[in-house]
Amino acid sequence: MISDAGIASSKPKETPVEQSLKLTNTEFDTYTNTNKGDELLEDMGSYQRLIGKFLYLIIARPDISYAMQSLSQFMHAPKKSHYEEALHVVKYIKKRPWMRMLMSSDSNEEIKVFCDSDWASCPMSRKSVTGYYIKLGSSTISGKPRSNTLYLEVWHTQ
Repeated sequence: MISDAGIASSKPKETPVEQSLKLTNTEFDTYTNTNKGDELLEDMGSYQRLIGKFLYLIIARPDISYAMQSLSQFMHAPKKSHYEEALHVVKYIKKRPWMRMLMSSDSNEEIKVFCDSDWASCPMSRKSVTGYYIKLGSSTISGKPRSNTLYLEVWHTQ
């Protein structure tokens, strides 16, 4: 994936997405007059193939699930900023190719669920983004991070 994207010599990233990044589609940009030179990709297939690879990867790498949920919304008309953010995820994977979800060997069967919300954070729909994670004993078994902070606190501790 790294060599296909042509970023083998690039600097790795610490987080899967930029925390303050707000992705929008071209219709939203036109309506709000905020295009700023962010044009549609000429080769949509490269973006779509990259996102397709990520969709298989999230089975073993739940830490990129929020990024994929965000980026896959733009499959029909990706812009340059969407592709650049997808490359950001590849650079993150380059930094942590070993990272995966691990189960603890302790026999604690207590289930704990944690939740956090970011009210009206989507600039297009004004919908809230909620993050959660579920732990079985001391192992995280499921989750949807709402921000990079949650990624770092949850997935990196396992």
